Amino acid sequence: MAAKLSADIQFVKGVGEKRAKLYNKIGINTVGDLLHYYPRNYINATKPIKAAEVVPGETAVLRLTIANVGAEQHIRKGMSIFKVKAYDETATVIITFFNAKYTVESLEEGEEYLFYGRVSGNFLRKEMSAPMILGMGDFHGMIPVYSLTAGLTSKMINLAVKSALDSALENTADALPPLIRQKHKLCEIEYAVREIHNPDDETALKIARRRLVFEELLILSLGLLKVGSSDENRKTEKLEAKSLDEFYNILPYKLTEGQLLAINEIILDMTSGNAMNRLVQGDVGCGKTMVAVAAMYFAFLNGKQSAIMAPTEILAVQHYENIKETMGKLGVKVSILTGSMKAKEKKEVKEALAKGETHVCVGTHAILTEDVEFKNLALVITDEQHRFGVAQRTNLAQKGLCTHTLVMSATPIPRTLALIVYGDLQVSRITQMPKGRKPVETLKIDGGKRQRAFNFIKSKLDTGNQAYIVCPLIENTGEENSLKSAVEYANEIAEKQFADYSVGIIHGKMKSLEKDKIMEQFKTGEIQLLVSTTVIEVGVDVPNAVVMMIENAERFGLSQLHQLRGRVGRGKDESWCILVSDSKNPDTQRRLKVLCDTNSGFDVAEEDLKLRGAGDFFGNRQHGLPEFKIASLTGDFDVLQEARQEAEEILSLDPDLQSFENRYLNRKMKSMFAAVGYSPN
Repeated sequence: MAAKLSADIQFVKGVGEKRAKLYNKIGINTVGDLLHYYPRNYINATKPIKAAEVVPGETAVLRLTIANVGAEQHIRKGMSIFKVKAYDETATVIITFFNAKYTVESLEEGEEYLFYGRVSGNFLRKEMSAPMILGMGDFHGMIPVYSLTAGLTSKMINLAVKSALDSALENTADALPPLIRQKHKLCEIEYAVREIHNPDDETALKIARRRLVFEELLILSLGLLKVGSSDENRKTEKLEAKSLDEFYNILPYKLTEGQLLAINEIILDMTSGNAMNRLVQGDVGCGKTMVAVAAMYFAFLNGKQSAIMAPTEILAVQHYENIKETMGKLGVKVSILTGSMKAKEKKEVKEALAKGETHVCVGTHAILTEDVEFKNLALVITDEQHRFGVAQRTNLAQKGLCTHTLVMSATPIPRTLALIVYGDLQVSRITQMPKGRKPVETLKIDGGKRQRAFNFIKSKLDTGNQAYIVCPLIENTGEENSLKSAVEYANEIAEKQFADYSVGIIHGKMKSLEKDKIMEQFKTGEIQLLVSTTVIEVGVDVPNAVVMMIENAERFGLSQLHQLRGRVGRGKDESWCILVSDSKNPDTQRRLKVLCDTNSGFDVAEEDLKLRGAGDFFGNRQHGLPEFKIASLTGDFDVLQEARQEAEEILSLDPDLQSFENRYLNRKMKSMFAAVGYSPN
């Protein structure tokens, strides 16, 4: 009898109660979870490399014959090493094992084995340290490599998967109806799941992966289209056309054509009688906030309230101050609502909102609490949309009756990708920058010029300006060690190179209030140099900061680097972004050159999409999207377009996915979106 997919993971052969807790840590609770926990990579054991051909530093599979096994050497208490000499027809390799007595004793002189690991040494002498031994008969084409937690190995997971495949795979329902599989030349689910875990070769892997990617992106597209259709053509009170001349007249500058076009599109939406659902995209500093202010003023002229939600308290306060300064001149009452406010202050703001005495409310997630009520909320705005999930955007909109929704994002993404990711939103793009805004000069240097960069930063601090230095967590050292090394770097420059300046340090392990305090001190000028081991909060405006120096710039994506660069150049002074990288990788050099050549976030985004290939352009959990098990929004873009078109055809024939052949698609779609707190109707 086949095992149920809902059966607890502990009952899979080789798992048990104790090891099940390790599986739970990586999100595997049931047999079904295990079958859909796909490998992150594969070791292609079908194509071993000749030892002499491997470049030191590369990871490779070598087919080697054991020449001799050295005796155990005790180097300290609890640590022993073994040296094994092995060879192929091109070179000899010295392999070192640590505390691996039983592993080494299993090796027989004169026998061939496959070894997988990083090759070190030089072109004359090759070495391997603690490689994985694949044997010659116990591998199956391409060996899966899984994302792990301490105590679990890829081999353990693969053995458990094999057991689950044998006992439960036949219970896996195929979400794709036969006609869709035939139309798109896709294999059946049983073949796909079996081959994704243990592919015979690259062709089998490609067939299996394409099938699973298509299904995941089809379900994503169905969900996004249904989110959009739930808002589409929602009838709402038709607002009256009103002149915004009074608003334009109080501004100390002229708005750009892009800003004016976005405002006109918003007013057309709000006077159409249907609920607006619009995204305003634009680079840092392009003036999105003023577009939002115009929309809120238009709502005010119609006797309606507006709410704007920011992802952090410091950004909410910044919005509040800027919006109040402008709208206060027009008789608009603006309030702020954040989690750190005193109970009495919160109560007063909530009462004013409920009575309609407050026209605009700026806040954080605190706006979403049940006791926050509006008298006549007509417009809701979310800033930095990628920081909020679909559910949060929906919760805010439900504070009013058929409200208009405006979303702002300073994360430029390619137009084609935006049409799919923001499938439920109309898109306005602001591509111009306000007059007088100076482009940030971007330079790339290697570590040898670091001291010169420090001296340059000091010269700017000496004239009263401020600067940032960002140093990322270093990979391959574990999160704790990585954080430690980054903080040590920050402390070192604070004590040595910048000992005569006020230096603040921010890192990801700090509490939000602590980070907000440091950012506030930087904003007020109390801190001259801010060293960050995490990405600086998007949107925080410090016009006095004129230098952004980024260590190990190759570790960031292009769009992320552009966001960091946007932290400077926000005032009247000339600004610089210094990218520090010792990488000789041609692709890295090409990526960083893009930053040096253009200041346009949209151009950067297009290049990022081209250069990063299969890398996920957003990261899995950005933009409120569900987490993908196998798909990549960019690497699988062609499949995404194909799946999106299929989703539109399915919904045109079966809008509620109620037909017998679509029942599994419906179930999977609801499950996928439930993970981000939203259930498409």
